[in-house]
Amino acid sequence: MNILVNSIRKIGPLFIPLFLIVACQTGESQVLTTSTATIPPTIETIPTQIPPTQEPTLTSSPAPTEDEMFTTLRIKMVDEQIALRDIENPDVLQVMRTVPRHKFVPDELVPLAYEDHPLPIGYGQTISQPYIVALMTQSLNPEPGQRILEIGTGSGYQAAVLAELDVEVYTIEIIPELAAQAAERLNDLGYTNIYTLNADGYFGWEEFAPFDAVIVTAAPDHLPQPLANQLAEGGRLVIPIGPVGFVQTLWLFEKEAGELQATNLGGVTFVPFTGDH
Repeated sequence: MNILVNSIRKIGPLFIPLFLIVACQTGESQVLTTSTATIPPTIETIPTQIPPTQEPTLTSSPAPTEDEMFTTLRIKMVDEQIALRDIENPDVLQVMRTVPRHKFVPDELVPLAYEDHPLPIGYGQTISQPYIVALMTQSLNPEPGQRILEIGTGSGYQAAVLAELDVEVYTIEIIPELAAQAAERLNDLGYTNIYTLNADGYFGWEEFAPFDAVIVTAAPDHLPQPLANQLAEGGRLVIPIGPVGFVQTLWLFEKEAGELQATNLGGVTFVPFTGDH
């Protein structure tokens, strides 16, 4: 026992530092263990899917149809060629905006249909200048239900303008080919109040006389008496009169008490009146 005690005493001074070293090492280990932060598991992030910005879609207006283009041209024709002059009758202005003039000219002249001048339609004849058509129509002063005689059907355009005013139109053409073409054209366009005849217009259309108005679209050198006779009391007759190849005078005749009162409407140029008379 004494030997053991003595041994301890001998090694005691060495044992204590060794113990302290072990204790210190143990303490450092504990401190490191308790102070280490817990690292959470890595979470894979998924990027938000943002669709790419698309280029703006350019929407163009649809191209105008052929009918829309011709309607625009008709309105321009009335606004610039007719309404700015002495044509004031609103019904006449409206029908001039309505009747498709391009359907009354040869195919090759369709682009010129709404310009301010007459156009050839074959057989030495013409379709009158739009302004002259409006002037002659206004001068007749047509009223719904009236019966109107036209001499010189031509392409049928003047007859169509009158028909749109809710009147009955009796139109005569001396050239057989033009008469047939006009009759077919007017029928295809749906006019049921236009009656056509291939004959010499100088003698009028006695079967349906008297007429509330008479319009002549070719120039004789005098007023045909049969047309004056077939004009009703209070009726109006519009006709160009003058020599062939020269400027003629457009006349308005009004029948009052059996007599014709004349008004000069100005200078015009029409194809000559033809026929055996």
